[in-house]
Amino acid sequence: YADSLYESTGHIALIADRDLVIAVAGAPKKEFLDKPISKAVENAIEERKVVLMPKPGDHIYCETCPVLEEEGECQFTAQVIAPIIAEGDPIGAVILTTREPGVVMGDLEIKIAETAAGFLAKQMEH
Repeated sequence: YADSLYESTGHIALIADRDLVIAVAGAPKKEFLDKPISKAVENAIEERKVVLMPKPGDHIYCETCPVLEEEGECQFTAQVIAPIIAEGDPIGAVILTTREPGVVMGDLEIKIAETAAGFLAKQMEH
């Protein structure tokens, strides 16, 4: 599913459980796979809400990166985090992110991430 998201959006696609990134497309796997999720992703999962960063006019900060950066350097310019909620429980997140300067994510990316999260939630319920 991550591959499909990457192919259709051109953005790095990550799928995480409540602790780690479990699927990656559009970026080197070793950079993200099995890495802990960031506080921003944890919060989106816990609060069960879709998060768009940066909001127009905001700057993206390291603590909002999709994964915890050991060097403390944030290389991402925009991202959408959509929680995966299966049978009423938040179990993970779909993350679309980019390093491309000047890329602005909006309603389309939010809908794509929400749709992916809904699809994955249904898969987990069966």
